[in-house]
Amino acid sequence: MDKFMQLAIEEAKKGLEEGGIPIGSVLVKNGEIVGRGHNMRVQENDPLAHAEIVCIRNAGRIGRYNDTVLYSTLMPCYLCAGAAVQFGIKKVIVGESENFEGASAFMREHGINVTDLDLEECREMMAEFIREKPEIWNEDIGE
Repeated sequence: MDKFMQLAIEEAKKGLEEGGIPIGSVLVKNGEIVGRGHNMRVQENDPLAHAEIVCIRNAGRIGRYNDTVLYSTLMPCYLCAGAAVQFGIKKVIVGESENFEGASAFMREHGINVTDLDLEECREMMAEFIREKPEIWNEDIGE
């Protein structure tokens, strides 16, 4: 498995261990990690603290983003896809989109190369969380 996706999965597991939603993200530039994060909505009581947003925030000001790759264990929602579009991220690699279709079409329409790895580990981790805590998941996706 891609080492950067493995690190995103580790971030997702951290979020789960903290009592949050198991979604992790890593931002890579020139083969180096410049940011990482996991969903912190529950832990920080912050509705905007999605994994990709936290990851980009943790990267800080890195100048241009058009040569970065954003990894996420789950297909980004419109909030996170919008951040990728806004900052000119050209490639997004996701662990799965079976549990949440997300905004893949939106990202593609805005020139982002989206790759869905369809990883069993990501699918199972998210499906289990959704079964165990549907109210938190539904709140996360605005339902």
